[in-house]
Amino acid sequence: MEKITSKAEFQVAIQPPRLTIAVFKADWCGDCKFIDPFMPDLEAQYSDRLTLVEVDVDQVGDVSQEQNILGIPSFVAYTDGRELVRFVNKLRKSREEIEAFLQRALEVYNTIHK
Repeated sequence: MEKITSKAEFQVAIQPPRLTIAVFKADWCGDCKFIDPFMPDLEAQYSDRLTLVEVDVDQVGDVSQEQNILGIPSFVAYTDGRELVRFVNKLRKSREEIEAFLQRALEVYNTIHK
């Protein structure tokens, strides 16, 4: 997963017409560490349909504020520079919940890009 380290990198990452999922997290976040073991598998599983990028809320705090990220880890889907759908709350997220969100993001994306 590419790590976004600046506001400019974030803007570039969400511009393509391809579906991009920004994963907002931080090194100190226990719930973020909980998802780390299975995120590479999910990234590989969905690599042909979407791009995952990691946004460290401490490094790129202005982006997380602008995107109204209130809890981490949080997932926000973008295409063509605009937000499609989000999975943002302060609760721990399971692999199943994240997969369900990725599927929902793909459904919304496919509806727009048909």
